[in-house]
Amino acid sequence: MKNLDETTPNGIAPQTGETNATDDDLPASPEEIGATPLQAAVPTTGTTEPTGTDKDSPAGELDESGTPEESGQAEGHDPEESGGADQPISDEQSVPIDVPVSAEEKISHRRSWLVTIIIGLTILFLIAVISAYGGYRSGITARQEAESTQLAGALKQQYQLGVQDLESGNYYRARQRFEYVIGLDPLYPGAAEGLSAVLFELNTTATPTLVPTPTLTPTPDMRDVQDIFDQGQEYLRNGEWDNAIETLLTLRKTNPEFSMVQVDGMLFIALRNRGKDKILLEQDLEGGIYDLTLAKRFGILDAEADGLLNWSQLYITGASFWEIDWGQASYYFSQVAPHLPNLMDKSGYTAGERYRLSTIEYGYYLAEQKKWCQSFEQLQLALSIAYDAQVEQDMNTVAERCAKGEEPTK
Repeated sequence: MKNLDETTPNGIAPQTGETNATDDDLPASPEEIGATPLQAAVPTTGTTEPTGTDKDSPAGELDESGTPEESGQAEGHDPEESGGADQPISDEQSVPIDVPVSAEEKISHRRSWLVTIIIGLTILFLIAVISAYGGYRSGITARQEAESTQLAGALKQQYQLGVQDLESGNYYRARQRFEYVIGLDPLYPGAAEGLSAVLFELNTTATPTLVPTPTLTPTPDMRDVQDIFDQGQEYLRNGEWDNAIETLLTLRKTNPEFSMVQVDGMLFIALRNRGKDKILLEQDLEGGIYDLTLAKRFGILDAEADGLLNWSQLYITGASFWEIDWGQASYYFSQVAPHLPNLMDKSGYTAGERYRLSTIEYGYYLAEQKKWCQSFEQLQLALSIAYDAQVEQDMNTVAERCAKGEEPTK
């Protein structure tokens, strides 16, 4: 048996061209040399450094019986035919390993998708909101344009009617129409000129009741201004509004600086109460409107006086549409009747009665247009104000036609 120092760490003697390995050349088993399988693979001190092999790799592996496997020791074994099985694996070489994805990474991935979906939905929602707002603004603009067109038509109609009333000598009716136009559009072309012409005609038209008399021209009052002031207070306490106003205006002309604040307050009270009495007691709505309008120059009207002023103006506006446009007349009197149903002018018609009659006439007008369902609504409304047998019969007739769907195609 050859010396162990002449073998390679794998226990295989180097081959030469002259001799082949024999059984006698094989190394002893680990049991024979008294070493463990691992120790048998470690080269002894003083041996030469093996070439072409990894010095840290073991000489052989244990088979299932526990004995070292003698690979490459059989006769005719060629190391090159083993496909490089004896070549060591370099430490720099890495084996690809499938690393499983952790649960945190999966959750993070899902969160990123969830955030993307939420952002997308938010953008879609904002687009929908912007589109809806744009449509809303467009609808508002269209409605305002329609209202402007309708108002322009009403103003034109009232202006033309006012011109006709002026030419026919119906100055009071013309005044109402021009004031209505100016109230809604102060710059309406020709309205101010028409009102000026009407007022000129009203002031220059001679009537027996308007002829001035000496009693209407007060004589110069040379009394002390304090006496005039005291007399004005006395008239005010007694409710003599005409005398109080006349006395205070005389005081104002005599000495404008005397008790200016108190005089203004007294004029406010006198004009306010006289305007109220003209509207409620004398049925002089225009005169009452005039006094209340003057009173507003000296102070702020209370709720009662301001309401009388507004309702009287609405009453006059509604009366201007009487027998001309029943729908408009019904609309204006519907605003006065719930608050002041007994308000009336010189005609003797109360606001409540005008509302009922104009609603009936408007219902008949709609029936003539074969708008049966709308006519039914107006006649039913009129019956809710006061019962009328003829109106009830007519309402039943239009109700039947409404139920049959006999509405005009246009």
